[in-house]
Amino acid sequence: MRLGERIQPESISRESDASYVHVTAGQDLLPAWSRLVRFEHPLSITHGGTEEQYERNQAQLARNAYRRAGGVKSGRSCGALLAGLPCCARCGRRLRVAYTGRTPRLVYRCDCPNLPLGKKRCITFGGFRAEGLIADAVLDVLAPHAIEAAKEARAMVKQAMDDRKSVLGMELQQARYNASLAERRYAACDPDNRLIASELERRWEEALERVHAFERRLTAETAAAPDVDLTRLDGLAQDLRAAWALPATSMRDRQRLLRTLIENIVADIDDSTGEIVLVVHWKGGRHTELRVMKPKSGEHNSRTSEEALAVIRGMAGRWSDEAIAACLNRMGMSTGQGKTWNAKRVSSIRRVNDIHGYLSADKDGPWRTMSEAAKELGVTNHVIRRLIKDGILPADQVVDGAPYQIKAEDLRSEQVKQALARKGRPCRTAPDNQLSMFTSTYEGGA
Repeated sequence: MRLGERIQPESISRESDASYVHVTAGQDLLPAWSRLVRFEHPLSITHGGTEEQYERNQAQLARNAYRRAGGVKSGRSCGALLAGLPCCARCGRRLRVAYTGRTPRLVYRCDCPNLPLGKKRCITFGGFRAEGLIADAVLDVLAPHAIEAAKEARAMVKQAMDDRKSVLGMELQQARYNASLAERRYAACDPDNRLIASELERRWEEALERVHAFERRLTAETAAAPDVDLTRLDGLAQDLRAAWALPATSMRDRQRLLRTLIENIVADIDDSTGEIVLVVHWKGGRHTELRVMKPKSGEHNSRTSEEALAVIRGMAGRWSDEAIAACLNRMGMSTGQGKTWNAKRVSSIRRVNDIHGYLSADKDGPWRTMSEAAKELGVTNHVIRRLIKDGILPADQVVDGAPYQIKAEDLRSEQVKQALARKGRPCRTAPDNQLSMFTSTYEGGA
């Protein structure tokens, strides 16, 4: 009977040929080398130590096969935090990462129907808001377990320090033994054998140098051991967002942390509300639905902050663009691109947001600046500032640090006139309920 020939039902099983496996009636004849014998040879790192570990490693390797069915891209320190995790809720395919624009902007989009078939993309959305939403959800999940993680990190640091000291201690012990052995050999040598004595002496000196080198390394390791501040670890555990945003935390670490907690993310766009819908499938089997507004066409992250816009709206019409720019710079606010303010940039922001500007020809308006109020009253700016601080002269201030705006009619109030009338003269009034500091002396003199 030849290899591959099917045995008839009436045939009997054969065992005479050692190159074939024992078969029964109706089975194909197979060679012995085709049998699968698991864990017959020593396992490699890929396999793991046990059969369960082997299965987990194989499953992880299958998941890391990106762009295959069920595959998830592993963390490879790219610029996208969610690369490989989100999939399209409409077609089930993985979303791809693209960087568009002159300044690369992260975008997640479903290109599978578009590239091979020329159809419209299922969904497309910017990654900045989506990644921030997922990061906040992950940090909220980790917050209750932060203290335990800090304790484990502290134990790991202490264990690593002890392991290094232990290794150096054993190496130092071995070096001392070799030095004592070289010393005994040199002492047992006949002094008349000068060549042998010199060679043994050289080996003894080398052994002593190794002992000194290990002692120096052990001393340096003990001195350079990091002093783990327990309160700092606990404080860092309570502020995970600071640890997440640290420059030392690489994108690869963030990606691996997300893949430890998240199994999959199903992304979709709610056309009725214009929101990005993200359904997070956690490792434990729970699902969380997150929503965030999708950026509109032309909307980007390099936009003027709402605080700066509020200052411009409050000061526009009363102050010139130069004064508004100086106020914004004094308050430490910058433009959307991180630049300092000037009159041209303030004017551009006003035109884009439809904010009316300063009317320089309106000199008889109801408002006065501090310098104009001081000039009108014939005093210095320090006097006006003192009146405002004492609450005598009402003044309007858009935000802290902005210039004061004073109404012209408040400059002619009776309180301001009385305060200016007693300027420079001390108060001599003696209230009835005020006691003298030298009551007994005054009575005795009377």
